[in-house]
Amino acid sequence: MTAATTEPAPLQPVASRPVSGFWASYGQAWVRTPGSALYLLAVFVLAMVSVSLLASLFWTGVGLLILVIGLPLIVLTLLIARGFGIADRFLLLLTAQPEIPEPEWNRDRPEATGFWMTLTRPIRNAHYWLYLVHGMIVNPIISTISFTLTVVWLSAGLGGLTYWFWGLFLPRSWNADGSGGEWGHYVADFMPWLFGGWSSWAVEVALYLIAGIVFTFTMPWVLGGLARGHHAIAKGMLGRWQSDELAAEVRAEAAARGAAVHAEDLALRRLERDIHDGPQQRLVRLQMDLAALERRAESGDTDAAADLAREARGHAKAALDELRALSSGVAPPLLQDRGLAAALGAVATASPLWVQVDVDPSIDLAVSQEAARTVYFVVAELMTNAVKHSGATGVTLRASLRRSAAGTPTHLDVWVVDNGRGGAAITSGHGLEGLRERVAGLRGVLVVTSPVGGPTSVGAHIPLTVAP
Repeated sequence: MTAATTEPAPLQPVASRPVSGFWASYGQAWVRTPGSALYLLAVFVLAMVSVSLLASLFWTGVGLLILVIGLPLIVLTLLIARGFGIADRFLLLLTAQPEIPEPEWNRDRPEATGFWMTLTRPIRNAHYWLYLVHGMIVNPIISTISFTLTVVWLSAGLGGLTYWFWGLFLPRSWNADGSGGEWGHYVADFMPWLFGGWSSWAVEVALYLIAGIVFTFTMPWVLGGLARGHHAIAKGMLGRWQSDELAAEVRAEAAARGAAVHAEDLALRRLERDIHDGPQQRLVRLQMDLAALERRAESGDTDAAADLAREARGHAKAALDELRALSSGVAPPLLQDRGLAAALGAVATASPLWVQVDVDPSIDLAVSQEAARTVYFVVAELMTNAVKHSGATGVTLRASLRRSAAGTPTHLDVWVVDNGRGGAAITSGHGLEGLRERVAGLRGVLVVTSPVGGPTSVGAHIPLTVAP
């Protein structure tokens, strides 16, 4: 069987080749200059629009705070300020500076619900106020300064280099001797040792050309420095804080705990249903057979009693097999004794399909017991689904570790790929939704790719904590 798997790229930093030499660095600075110039011009327009809109809305809301409409108006102002800040961060991508991460906008506890809690959420979040200060005060000031310098450098640089052409179309006054009567004439008279015998036009072209060369040569540094200044201010005011990481961690932990509890509840309900439909029914039948056996034995019908005993023994064996199967789904002994790699191999061996196994044996040292049980259950369910629903003839099972640049395992990636008919999707109340919640309980993600016609690829990507 040929099975194609699509694995996510390892999350490892890619080292860029260092730039050596002044001219190589200067050339790279020039590559970034058009984007920086476009940003510095566009952000000025954005700043003027933001200060006009935000100032009018905010102070109107402050004036109307005594009325009910004042508070919603201030909230609306904060939301609009957030939009202007996001637009500024988006425009900063033109400068080739690092992307500024999104702040944590909802820092409330999960139980903090209700109309007033939702309405006042922006007011209670400091990020909104920083975005307001940035859009209403800071950005207009720095944008005005940077816009002025940008226009000066662009005008002096490009205008000076091309003055020899467009200067011909400017109206000029001429002296009686035919020389130009413009400021170049006075410069030639002031510095005859340098411009002796030059016409005023030639002096102007030379001086404009020198200015154009100087301003153009320094343009990458000036515009790049202005762009970096904008980026530094935006990173401090519009970026993510360390406390945002803690808030996101707490919310992700709460979501994972909720998903784990829900998945465990579903698993217990399913186990209860399986016990009721399987072993319990057989044990009831066994009880009835034993009662009938007792009556036959008392009546002396030994042949009928022997038949009932054999039937009862069959029911007891079947009930025992079903209980073992159910217990192996909860905590298989092989997983406890020999580890996850051996348990996954046993799942593949027990499948009626042809299974290609590629399991990294080092996962046993990196994966905790909790994660191993979840991965085993997920793989067992996916293999069962492939047998029952996919119409597949073969499956590829792959489990590997994703490592950091230092070689430390960071994620466990497990893929189950079948060559069936496809069309699988995560829908509420179905099996894949339960598997997704189980994986989410470990802060992982379940990825399903199943186009109609196949193949179906299901990947579980779980962050690791080093097993004790």
